[in-house]
Amino acid sequence: MNENHSYRINILPLPKDVQRPLWSVIIPTYNCANYLRETLASVLAQDPGPEVMQIEVIDDCSTADDPAAVVAELGKGRVSFYQQPENIGYIRNFETCLQRSRGKWVHILHGDDCVREGFYHQMQQAFEKKPDIGAAFCRYIYMDERSHWKSFSPLEQPESGVLSHWLERIAVKQRIATPSIVVAREVYEKLGGFDRRISCWGEDWEMWVRIAANYPVWYEVEPLAFYRQHATSLTGDSRRAGRNIQDMRQAIQIAKHHFRDRDADRLSNRALEHYALYALRHARKYLAIGDLSAAFNQIREAFRCSTSPKVLFCLLKLSPRLLSAVIKLGGKETKLRDLQVERSVKAIESQLNETVTH
Repeated sequence: MNENHSYRINILPLPKDVQRPLWSVIIPTYNCANYLRETLASVLAQDPGPEVMQIEVIDDCSTADDPAAVVAELGKGRVSFYQQPENIGYIRNFETCLQRSRGKWVHILHGDDCVREGFYHQMQQAFEKKPDIGAAFCRYIYMDERSHWKSFSPLEQPESGVLSHWLERIAVKQRIATPSIVVAREVYEKLGGFDRRISCWGEDWEMWVRIAANYPVWYEVEPLAFYRQHATSLTGDSRRAGRNIQDMRQAIQIAKHHFRDRDADRLSNRALEHYALYALRHARKYLAIGDLSAAFNQIREAFRCSTSPKVLFCLLKLSPRLLSAVIKLGGKETKLRDLQVERSVKAIESQLNETVTH
């Protein structure tokens, strides 16, 4: 059973006399009603009926739109709607999603994402073929705000089936978009809900690592889900402040407890290096638009993750002139907490002085 952690809500088993469908498609929303029509349409096109599938929208007290009206318009009584009495934040809204789910398999589908025809059929086949799996996910498609396809997620293996060495792979970086994964409800009952210690980023990744540490996971090669990327994501306050990397570092520390002792440091260090490089890629984007403060925050958090040779090399590939400005800005705005980080910055400044004319 799930350990009793104050930061991880218990998902209680349903009473035995409750009539349960196979599916719970639970759609959390907050100020995204303009996309909700597309989301609901993609589910309703595959609707096997209320005896088989629960479909419910859980709104975190939206203030900018009216998701209830969208549900009434498209759902026509088929889709249930629940609204929080006040805004509680998306992780606690996810908890409500899990608590209100009644199906054997739970699909949390964000209110701005979608699924393709065949998603539920293929996921159901996976659980029926391998009843011991804890979750199943498919390859997915990145789309933009206008629902134009952008790219595909990497192919995890050439054929559909249970993934091998999956914990080692998912432990290093996020490889699953939430709309692409279905989890058996009994897994949430055993492992608990999403971790509240993570404020903005990575709570889903930590959950997928937790599941991989306890259950086999199925992968479907056909891309059957859409994950929407918003053009405004780079300007978000949490990312500009570096909280995205702070949260990923927290998630890595939490996930470390799911590994065998001999693997914990190795996998955690690989994950920290990955997210340091991830932060530097965002720093480059901020430098390109002239946002030096945000770039510095990403560079600072990269160093707090890792100062491996690969990270230092990637830092040196940034524009020397702009990077010098960021380092100078950082010296005025904040004091790096770690002596190793300070030494690394001095070493980089020395290298930049040698290359600044190139």
